[in-house]
Amino acid sequence: MDVKKELFAVLDELPLAGDKKNAKQMSAYMRDQFEFLGIKTPKRRQICREAFKKAARTKQIIWEFVDLCWQKPQREYQYIACDYLVRMKKYTTLADISTLRTLVETKAWWDTIDTLVKVFTELYLRYPLEMSGIMLSWSQDENIWVRRIALEFQLLLKERTDTVLLAQIIENNLGSKEFFINKAIGWALRDHSKTDSDWVARFIHTHRNTLAALSIREGSKYLDKNLKK
Repeated sequence: MDVKKELFAVLDELPLAGDKKNAKQMSAYMRDQFEFLGIKTPKRRQICREAFKKAARTKQIIWEFVDLCWQKPQREYQYIACDYLVRMKKYTTLADISTLRTLVETKAWWDTIDTLVKVFTELYLRYPLEMSGIMLSWSQDENIWVRRIALEFQLLLKERTDTVLLAQIIENNLGSKEFFINKAIGWALRDHSKTDSDWVARFIHTHRNTLAALSIREGSKYLDKNLKK
């Protein structure tokens, strides 16, 4: 069986692993936004492991597979597509941005966004100049999930974080009443505080009157108590 057929075979196997009780609980956790088969993450990844391993050797993304996953009603299919793209992220290029944006905007919720963002991080590391411009533009987009990608794409970059860009992106979202935006701002600040707590403390102090309380609470989590004053 070739790689493409193996990937599509995974989709045929998935319903057999479903569990109705799990499905109900998983849907409730996601505020009943999506239908679920009831397959928890460890089992889902076990089902996909061998097919994804073989797919990685091809060094070529099969977008037809991703598209089909996104068309399926049950949420696990989107999770599989996200996991697949993360596995294949080093084979993405700037030419894929439009396609990736469609995924960001379609059937969007925090669960798929916070996995897909890893693909954008990879693209930024390879195309820093181009991606900086794209992410700065996305930080002002009307779509909250597009903005959330812009806020989160530098997570875990540590010393490689562009703090000038991070500040601009956060400042473009100050005053937002959207929970998922203010939470992302807090996460971005909290993550970078592990690398440069002084920078984060100064940023919070400077913008204390315009940062949401949620953002300040999340961003201050790892700061020294003296720095919070």
